[in-house]
Amino acid sequence: MTLYLLRRLAGVLGVLLAIAAVTFVIFYVLPADPAASACGKTCSPERLEAVRHHLGLDLPLWRQFADFVTGIFTGRTLGTGQYALTCDFPCLGYSYENSLPVWDLLLDRLPVSASLAVGAAALWLVLGLGAGVVAALRKDTLTDRTLMVGAVAAASLPVYFTSVMLIYGVIRVAGILPYPEYHDFTASPGAWALNLLLPWTALALLYAAMYARQSRGSMIEAMAEPYIRTARAKGMPERTVVVKHGLRSGMTPILTLFGMDLGGLLAGAVITESIFGLPGVGRLFYGALTTADQPVVLGVTLMAAFFIVVANLAVDLLYAVVDPRVRY
Repeated sequence: MTLYLLRRLAGVLGVLLAIAAVTFVIFYVLPADPAASACGKTCSPERLEAVRHHLGLDLPLWRQFADFVTGIFTGRTLGTGQYALTCDFPCLGYSYENSLPVWDLLLDRLPVSASLAVGAAALWLVLGLGAGVVAALRKDTLTDRTLMVGAVAAASLPVYFTSVMLIYGVIRVAGILPYPEYHDFTASPGAWALNLLLPWTALALLYAAMYARQSRGSMIEAMAEPYIRTARAKGMPERTVVVKHGLRSGMTPILTLFGMDLGGLLAGAVITESIFGLPGVGRLFYGALTTADQPVVLGVTLMAAFFIVVANLAVDLLYAVVDPRVRY
């Protein structure tokens, strides 16, 4: 197990390094000039060159990339003279737009995106698994068809449409809930949950539909296995057969899907955060893209990649817990 973990951690570092390199190259070939954005519209050519030198954009691409990678682990100094900025570990650089540390920007926005992702994930997991298991146990009945038709309909609705309809129906017309504003969980758990309920629902409806279809197929396949017939022949209660043997065996593909989805959402849901006005990582990423703010885009990209590969590693380790036949 230790050797397996070491190999996987080495793979995580390799993936993050490759993603950072690709992002650097993409920004290098783009026509946008980050120095011009940082300098302003009335910037003189001399001032523009000074800004380029201060940001290190006049260095070769390989040197910029090497400085960025080493700065993550050791910190670095940006610029020279009286305008030099010291970037401590872990250094992801400074935003070209507001000169704030990218690491601090990410830490400030991460609780919002994490709250949105974890709450929505819990909701869609309960709804999706519940609907899928019920549909599988009542295969080819009216209940099965109704649930699957509902899942297809929910999966067909884009999240921006669902979000707008929820805002209009629940907030504008019914006035049941307030317009979402993020509240710190430690300060007011009730306000935190109440203001995130609509964004959770908008995301959960889309994901729950996909999980319902996936869990239905996995459960039907698992319940047809010989060990299920053996468990029933031994006189085990049907609930034990379904939960302990059928559901655990059918959870393997669900875990894979869940790890990818949750890891991606932890780095921000751009559309949902933008529609509901949540100051998460997704909105930060969108704003950085529109202004070619390379350090912020690179920082969010690395964060997203980190969450996804770590989630995949956690899922692989959970396989052995869910399915005893899996061993490393």
